[in-house]
Amino acid sequence: QVQLVESGGGLVKAGDSLRLSCAASGRTSSPYVRAWFRQAPGKEREFVAAISWSGGETRYADSVKGRFTISRDNAKNTVALQMNSLKPEDTAVYYCAADRRFGVPVVAGEYNYWGQGTQVTVSS
Repeated sequence: QVQLVESGGGLVKAGDSLRLSCAASGRTSSPYVRAWFRQAPGKEREFVAAISWSGGETRYADSVKGRFTISRDNAKNTVALQMNSLKPEDTAVYYCAADRRFGVPVVAGEYNYWGQGTQVTVSS
């Protein structure tokens, strides 16, 4: 089992930056892909970014490409999401996800471990 805890959410203005972090604990010795998803009110959970175990492969949703950067520190069992040039449409609850596999899936159903979520609100 792996436990995930997100932090770093908050209220910012359009154009600002925010950095989310997700700490993993438990059985973290296996290779885990790590990802971020988000869910806005009344909408389905959507993929944001993912990073492979080695960090050598990343994938981004088109809506955040060029603005968001995912990174990981396996020594600390953390993954971060640097969000720049934030827009009001980025407002959502952001969830950290993980799964014991290689590759970088973009479908929520491929991930078995989830954090509780952290709210990000971007005002115009």
